[in-house]
Amino acid sequence: MLTACLLNSNLFFSTTPRQKFFPQTKLYRENKTSIIVHIMESPLASNQRKPLILAGICLGIGLGGFFDGIVLHQILQWHHMLSNVKPLTNRSNIDLNVLADGFFHVFDFLMTILGVVLLWKVAKRSDVVWSSKTFFGSILIGIGLFDFVEGLIDHQILGVHHVKPGANEFAWDMGFLALGLSLVVIGWLIANSNRVASNQ
Repeated sequence: MLTACLLNSNLFFSTTPRQKFFPQTKLYRENKTSIIVHIMESPLASNQRKPLILAGICLGIGLGGFFDGIVLHQILQWHHMLSNVKPLTNRSNIDLNVLADGFFHVFDFLMTILGVVLLWKVAKRSDVVWSSKTFFGSILIGIGLFDFVEGLIDHQILGVHHVKPGANEFAWDMGFLALGLSLVVIGWLIANSNRVASNQ
């Protein structure tokens, strides 16, 4: 039985039908029995999406943070970074909140720069499949991750601030978390729509 299995496996790796699935390259001719070579030569191996997805997520985290800081902190002035524990009732607390907002924006800036650098590296690679849906979906995932993680930690666990303080602050906080999760799901569906279409 073992001998028969070995013979059958040898026939599988030596017969020509596999040539229909793997291109004839110099590496293939030099090592016909290497399954690793076949995998590396298959079109699926070149369809790398992870570097583009990672760049999009980092950009999304940075952009989500900037939106939070610019719109909610500065334009609407619903809250500041430490406004729940250090209310803006005196000059010292105001200065502290401005400083905390500054560090918050530094984080947003660094994440955005990281996303740009990763995207620049992706642009230099020929093995990464470019897709606007994958990239845009990844950005939405990053924004959603920022909203959910920041909302969970700052609003619920630490309680340093709330989305909109007041009688309905819990509802606003829950809505912010729901928005984050929704963006992650929508972004994931968009980013993977090309893969689903190609598999059908």
